[in-house]
Amino acid sequence: MMHFKLVDAFTDKPLGGNPCAVLLGAENLTDEEMLAIAREMNQSETAFLMRSQSHHLKARYFTPEREIPLAGHPTIASIHAAIEHGLIKPQESISLELIEGPIRIDIELKNGVHLIHMFQRKPKFLERHDPLKIADLFNLKTSDFLDGAPIQTVCTGTPMMMVPLKSRSALADIKMNVDEYKKYREKSDFFSPHFFILSGATTDGDTFARHLGMPPDTFEDAFTGSATGCMGAFLWKYGLLTKNKFVAEQGHEMGRPGKAVVEAIGDFSDLESVVVAGTAVTVVDGTIRISKRGNSNGMGSDF
Repeated sequence: MMHFKLVDAFTDKPLGGNPCAVLLGAENLTDEEMLAIAREMNQSETAFLMRSQSHHLKARYFTPEREIPLAGHPTIASIHAAIEHGLIKPQESISLELIEGPIRIDIELKNGVHLIHMFQRKPKFLERHDPLKIADLFNLKTSDFLDGAPIQTVCTGTPMMMVPLKSRSALADIKMNVDEYKKYREKSDFFSPHFFILSGATTDGDTFARHLGMPPDTFEDAFTGSATGCMGAFLWKYGLLTKNKFVAEQGHEMGRPGKAVVEAIGDFSDLESVVVAGTAVTVVDGTIRISKRGNSNGMGSDF
């Protein structure tokens, strides 16, 4: 029997933002068991928290299809769950161990709520994509794309394809050609596509985005922290925003509004990191029963 929480990340209201299942005390789970649990939870990502030998905590993140090295909303959800469960105390900075090395997390108490700052990895600017091909894959016209900006894979931990659009109507019209997209994705360098415009869904926002996946992963993500970090790096590098700190919005048309504060660290030519900050709220708190290889005694242990 293991303790778990279902946490909505990038929101301060239940049933908003992006939900993430967080399992506590996951040291004894195998990779196969983590993937099976992620499929059972059927969230865009499920987080597994465990002790770390050299850092404050260790986390691993799984979609229903695979493990991914870094993810934004599971990080916000995991730190929120760890604070709530008494595993860490809110302090200025902690270190979270991930499969490709640690990242820095700052925890700020603001108006009685924990604002969790995730420092993503140094941005990498990778493959550029043909607008004609991307338009065909997603029911768009090349005139829908933002003038003077490339369509490009950016990685601040997990590679995401950045697709800047001109209008909210173009954002709403996206429809994936699943079969052709699957073929393109298999030979390309990105995990999933992030579409965005340079205006918010509300007056609070500076950007508004949609992020698509593909079965067995969820088809659309309510708020995507890792891609938001990639977007922040992309916007700052290409001078598409005049400020290096902004508010990103996502999920409003899904009925799950979410937002993050994003800050690019460094100059245009040499970005050091992107910080994505958000809040979270627990909506389910319980236990999960799992039998290990037919053993009725269960497995795993709580912290």
